[in-house]
Amino acid sequence: MKVLITAGPTHEPIDPVRFVGNRSSGKMGIAIAEEFAARGFDVTLIKGPTHLSATNPKIVQIEVETAAQMYATCAQYFTFNDVIVFAAAVADYTPKNPSAIKIKKREEEFSIEMVKTADIAGELGKLKRPGQVLVGFALETDHEMAHAQEKLNKKNLDFIVLNSVNDKGAGFQYDTNKVTIIDNSGNVTKFDLKPKTEVARDIADYVFKIIETKK
Repeated sequence: MKVLITAGPTHEPIDPVRFVGNRSSGKMGIAIAEEFAARGFDVTLIKGPTHLSATNPKIVQIEVETAAQMYATCAQYFTFNDVIVFAAAVADYTPKNPSAIKIKKREEEFSIEMVKTADIAGELGKLKRPGQVLVGFALETDHEMAHAQEKLNKKNLDFIVLNSVNDKGAGFQYDTNKVTIIDNSGNVTKFDLKPKTEVARDIADYVFKIIETKK
């Protein structure tokens, strides 16, 4: 079987030296890619800007920078994969008119007009074929369960992996994570704080569980 995984942040350019981004390191997505590769899957990893890389030589790694590039690359590979894990922290907005030259510090105040980026999981979820398994992520700060449930339904996912920045040791940049898996049958499974490599194992196990229900 073939699995497509996204990881890391996206960087949305303001000018040639500045960008809008987030604190994602890509550790969780890369750990998931390593886990699936170890289980014998053909893995393609679409990775935003990060200094980290997967180590398994069988993983095909594609580097992108912006949300638009990640969307275009995911769309190119989506149809050919059986499992898609949207683990990247894609920017929700991008500067409308990035400058071609470095913006100089002149004014006391400076504003940037932003426009929405494509909802990658949402758009590709509309193209989901029978038998495909789609997994999303939700990093939340408030009303965590409600927001995750909304994303699960809106994006046509099989399950969503929820984690909260309010949990110590969870979220961006940590080597650990504390997640809750919510599937589209209404099942909620909570996991303790553990290394992201073990979280990746739990996610892979849940994917196999979903695959069995689709047979």
